[in-house]
Amino acid sequence: MARNDEAMKQCGTPAGEGALKSRVARGVAWSVAEKGCSMLLQLGVSIVVLRLLVPEDFGVVAILTAISSVALIVVDSGFSQTLIRKAEPTPEELGSVFRFSIVVSWALYALLVALAPLVASYYAMPELARTAPVFFLILPVNALCVIQQVILTRRFRFALQSKVTFLANLAAGVAAVGMAVAGCGVWSIVAQRVLTMAVRALLLWWRSGWRPSWCYDGAALRRMAPYSFSLMATDLISMLYNKLPQFFIGRLHSPTVLGFFDQAVKLRDQPLQASMQAVQGVTFPALARVADEPSKFAESYRQVVLVVAFALFPVMAGMIAVAQDLFEVLVGAKWLPTVPYFRTVCLAGFFYPVAQVAYNVLKVKSDGRIIMRLEVVKKLVMTLLLAATLFRSVIAVVWALVAMSCVEALLNVVAARRFAALPLRRLVRTLLPVAAVTAAMYGAVRGVAFLVEPQAWRLVAEVAAGVAVYLSLSALFRLEGFRETLDTVRRVVRGGAA
Repeated sequence: MARNDEAMKQCGTPAGEGALKSRVARGVAWSVAEKGCSMLLQLGVSIVVLRLLVPEDFGVVAILTAISSVALIVVDSGFSQTLIRKAEPTPEELGSVFRFSIVVSWALYALLVALAPLVASYYAMPELARTAPVFFLILPVNALCVIQQVILTRRFRFALQSKVTFLANLAAGVAAVGMAVAGCGVWSIVAQRVLTMAVRALLLWWRSGWRPSWCYDGAALRRMAPYSFSLMATDLISMLYNKLPQFFIGRLHSPTVLGFFDQAVKLRDQPLQASMQAVQGVTFPALARVADEPSKFAESYRQVVLVVAFALFPVMAGMIAVAQDLFEVLVGAKWLPTVPYFRTVCLAGFFYPVAQVAYNVLKVKSDGRIIMRLEVVKKLVMTLLLAATLFRSVIAVVWALVAMSCVEALLNVVAARRFAALPLRRLVRTLLPVAAVTAAMYGAVRGVAFLVEPQAWRLVAEVAAGVAVYLSLSALFRLEGFRETLDTVRRVVRGGAA
């Protein structure tokens, strides 16, 4: 009982709102560091596994991942974000959400395993039916640590979360490489996904002071349900549409083509989503703390967009510039058909960060209804784009995804203006210097490509030139994003020394 009492104290609002900016800086730094290390680890694992497995194996996992991504949203049902937003959740609310997640996760697991043979037959992927009972264990395993994650997020305990996530990725990555070398094929990827969730859950239970009680309050769930289910519906629709290309490509084309497409998206998402998850996880509770201070809220929103763009714009441009050399050097010629998909899908990475930060503003300030209405509009546009491209070619689908990313960013930013006093023209002025320096960096990288041989050394020279040019121009022109990033580093250093 004492452990739960302590955990509940940790779940409350941190003392000293004046220290919020430092907490956010340290939280972002820890999260970015963990995501960066995890991304590099996963990239290393991916390189080994991509070399040892065939694209068809990744086509099977792409369908399983698409299904489980949708199911995980149903398991959470938006309650975790509601608990993060609340002033101080009660023990009954925490316990009720935990029990709800466990029951729903096992129900979905049973349903998906029962349907697996039908899905395997529909996609002509017999391996899918054999691997599904193991792969879908990620649903109940993830449900075990929902509340621990909520408590740590509310207390800005991102250092602990970062260590847990990195250790989970490390253990699962080592297992995946070992199994791939041993010739286990698709099972090496399945084991990696399940072990990542299992080790993470185990470590969070070990380090968390919260333990589930028998408290259950159906009324508390009903009170949280309107906002939670609005978020769930929004996230569910969004995820279904995000995974719709995988569902259709898997049906209309071979598993090999699906493997090429899915890996293009996945390799793009590793740096993009790793960074955005770090920033989103920290800034959502931070923005919630200043939601009642309009000027501070608007400026915080602008600065988050600025720093995210400063970090991610050059990454997306750099990956477009070096794609051919990157794939041929690191994973081999058999994956070169992925390059056109990869280059195109990286263009969407310029819009995604802006859209997601604006979405955070809507989650903090709105009642959820405007989010739902926006999703209806977005999905109508996405339906038209997919209807026009799905039966044409895979590259046409990829261009549709880029167009949709642009539309989503514009809609989210315009809607966020109702809740944050940030004019659109000021946001554009904030991003233009970063875009200009990014364009100069891209030109420098493409220039190096014509000067250096052989290919492996050319890749090294391209990356080095891109980093040097971007940082040098940012310092020379004293970009605000550069100054904000340095300021964040200083706060982290001071916080660590304190």
